[in-house]
Parts: sequence; C-alpha cells; structure tokens
Amino acid sequence: MKKKISLIGAGMIGGTLAHLISIKELADVVLFDVAEGLAKGKALDIAQSTSISGSNINLTGTNNYEDTKNSDVIIITAGIPRKPGMSRDDLLETNLKIIKQVAEGIKKTSPNAFVICITNPLDVIVMALQKYSGLPTNMVVGMAGILDSSRFKYFLSRELQVPVKNIESLVLGGHGDTMVPMPNQTKINGKSLNQVIKKEKLDPIIERTRKGGAEIGKLLQKASAFYAPAASGIEMAESYIKDLKKTLPCAAYLSGEYGVNNIYAGVPVVIGNNGIEKIVELSLSKEEKVNFNLSIKAVRELFEVAVKIDKDLGS
Repeated sequence: MKKKISLIGAGMIGGTLAHLISIKELADVVLFDVAEGLAKGKALDIAQSTSISGSNINLTGTNNYEDTKNSDVIIITAGIPRKPGMSRDDLLETNLKIIKQVAEGIKKTSPNAFVICITNPLDVIVMALQKYSGLPTNMVVGMAGILDSSRFKYFLSRELQVPVKNIESLVLGGHGDTMVPMPNQTKINGKSLNQVIKKEKLDPIIERTRKGGAEIGKLLQKASAFYAPAASGIEMAESYIKDLKKTLPCAAYLSGEYGVNNIYAGVPVVIGNNGIEKIVELSLSKEEKVNFNLSIKAVRELFEVAVKIDKDLGS
C-alpha cells in the first residue's frame, strides 16, 4: 500500500513538492488549499503529466481537511510569502493565525503523521505548530538547514569551480539573518575549507547565504524561492518514508543538546521511520558556539513576540 503525503498549501512550493513526489513515485499526494480551484487545478495538471513520466501515483486536490486524513507525512507551506523589504518578523502575525488552523486540522485528521514545516518565519512557526497540535516533538520538524546548506554549498562551488557534490557542509541555527554557516565543518574534495579559500573571499559567501531568500525574493518581486525549498522538503520526507536515516540539518526541538532547552533550532538530525531519531551534537569552535548562541537568542526573542500576539501559545 502506497504512503500518503498531504501538502498544506498549493502555492509555488506546494505545487513543486507535488511534482517532485510524482516524479519520484514517493507516495500518493493530496494537495490542500483553502482556494479549492488552485489545489484541484495543480493536482490535475501534475496528474496528467504522469502519463509522460510513467509515475504510478494518485494525485488529488481539495479544500477539505478530511481528505488529508491518515496521512503518513504532512508538509506545510501555507502562509503568505515574505515580500521585498519585509522582515521575517513582519510575517509572524498573519502566519501564526494560519498555522493555528493547520495544527488543529492535523491534530484531528492525522495525529500520527510526520510533519514538515516550511512556512516562515520558520523556527517560530514550527514551534507554534508543535504547541498548537500537541504532536510529539520528534514528529514535528522544520525545513531550513538543508536549504541554507544547499545555498552555501552552491555559492562555494561557483567561487571554487568545483562540483557541489564534492562539497560537504552544513548551516546551523535559526533560519534567518543569524544563521550559522560552519566553515570548520566544511570540506572541499576532502580538504578543510581554510586550505582552499581565503577569509576575504569566504565572508561575502557567508553573508550571501544568510540573505539567500531575500535575494531571490527581490529578483522575483512578487514571489519567494520555491524550487530549492521544495527539493529540501522532499529529502526529509524521503528519509522518513524509506527509513534512510540520513543526517540532515533541520529545525528540531532541543532538550539540552548544544546547551539549549525548549526551543526549535537548526541542528543535524537523523531522520528515519521514527521521525527525528537522533540529534547529532557537533563539537563547535568558540566562534561557532558564540554565533550559534546569538542565533538561538534571536529565535527566542521572536518567539516571545509570538507569545504576545497569541497568549494561547505561551500556555
């Protein structure tokens, strides 16, 4: 019996997720959106492409949460995108209201699902989602670190003229301007990063990585990134469904790891069929630890703003 993935939000990321799942034949897909025609139209369009790709899966579009019932995986993209000049903080009030409704729907229809959140501001929204839904923390995770790491690796590959597959790296911390690219954890063809690039070349790459989403949003003007975020979400879903136990940088709930408690932040985790099966603790340098703690502080401050907006969140 095929697995079932429900996609909450049929915008650009939701549609791209559905297409990638179809190509990979990863699971049957339910594409949900409050705009009924949007979900049905995209699902029908992608379904018609399966006669070309040869994919054997079912795709349906709906505006009824009941159709997502008993999902194995739920990927959430619902919410407004960040527009040029808009900070992640500006997104908070609107997207908190949306995520509260989504959490209530998941709790009712798919309480055993593995839930991946892509909606921004990511770290606070995934934390709110877990609190609103009451789902176990190991089954609720945020997609951020894979995307940020992919950007960092891409920029390095362009600068160093090496294939991205030859670069090992990751980005930790909150998904935003305080994210923490990890030069000391980066290898190029097996060599440490400091052997192949000078600081004056590396610093702009780190800064560009931190502003990666804003750069794309500015270019698109009326939209935000969707191809790379969708590909990142699929890697997480696939590791769960196929029990691949990949180590991936994701926004996970910390209970003492890295000296942090009761907050979601980007760290390496092992994803298998039990959800987040392990949080991998890296040995951070003094500078990395300082930057990581600054990023955690920024996430906490934004969460405090979220609590003021919705008192239920702090209860």
